[in-house]
Amino acid sequence: MKIIECTDLTKTYFRKKVLNQLTFSIEDNKITGLIGRNGVGKTTLLKIIAGYIKQTSGELTVFSKKPFNSLLVSANSIFIDDQMSFPSPMQLHEILDAAGSFYPNWDRTLAKRLFDYFSFDPKHYHNKLSKGKTSTFNAIIGLASRAPLTIFDEPTTGMDAAVRKDFYRALLKDYLAQPRTIIISSHHLEEIEDLLEDVLLLKDGKNHLHVPMEELKEWAVGLKGAKETVIHLTKDKEVYYQNQIGTHSMYAVVKNDFSEQELQQAKANNIEITTVRPSDLCVYLTGETKRGIDDVFLNR
Repeated sequence: MKIIECTDLTKTYFRKKVLNQLTFSIEDNKITGLIGRNGVGKTTLLKIIAGYIKQTSGELTVFSKKPFNSLLVSANSIFIDDQMSFPSPMQLHEILDAAGSFYPNWDRTLAKRLFDYFSFDPKHYHNKLSKGKTSTFNAIIGLASRAPLTIFDEPTTGMDAAVRKDFYRALLKDYLAQPRTIIISSHHLEEIEDLLEDVLLLKDGKNHLHVPMEELKEWAVGLKGAKETVIHLTKDKEVYYQNQIGTHSMYAVVKNDFSEQELQQAKANNIEITTVRPSDLCVYLTGETKRGIDDVFLNR
C-alpha cells in the first residue's frame, strides 16, 4: 500500500523553484531516508507531506487524501523538527499527557521510560531546555506517538553522539515492535544507513535517486591505481567523482555496471576495487563537480 504518492510536485518561493516536478511514492511500513544538501527542498517537501503548507502545482496524497487541512492526515501523522513549540505555561509532563489525548496510538509507558532514561525533570518547561534536550524531548513525542506516518526532520540537532546513538537504537527497536511508515531527513547518513530501507535523494528540487538501501550500497565502486589505467577503464562509464593522487595515480567513483571480465581486467592491471559508502556516494551524486573542493585549486 502506498502511503504517499507524489506526481510532478512543484513549490515556488519568490520565483525560485524549491521543488521542481518531483515524483515518487512511499509504501507503508518502511523507514525512508530523505537525503540532500542544504537548500535542496527537504524540509519544504516534508511540510507539504505533513499538511503544513501547500504545493504550487502537482499532486500529492497522503493516505489517499490531500494533506493540507486534512484532519485524517493530521490525526495519523506527526512532524518532528527542532522548531516544534508547545504552550509555554505547560510543564513537560503536561505536554506528554496532552500528546496522549491527541494520538490514538500513544504509548504512555514508552514515553515515560524514555523520559526517565534521558533524565528529564517533569516540572521543567520546553522553552527552557537546551538545544540537545529540546531535540531529545521532541524525539520522545515522535516515537511514543506511534503515528502511522512519522516524520523526523533533522531529529538529532544539538544531541551529542551518545544520545544520537541511543535515539536511533530506540527508533529501530520500537519500529520492529510497531512497524509504521517513517521518514528521516538527516545530515548524518553514516549514522542511519543501517536503519534505512529506502533512500530518496534530492538534487535541484528533483528526485535524483530513489532506491532500496541495499541497492545503494552496491550502486558504485571505487577504482584506485595508475591514472592512465583508471581513465581507460572509466572512459565509457558514468563517473561520479575523480581525484588525482600524487603524480601518477587516480581514484574514481564509478557506477557499478562492470562485467566480471572488466573487473578481472582491472585487477590484472593492479587497480584496487573498493566499495563506496552510501554517505560518500550521496555527496558525490549531489556535488556540482566531479572533483569537489579540489576544483577550486585548479589552474592557479
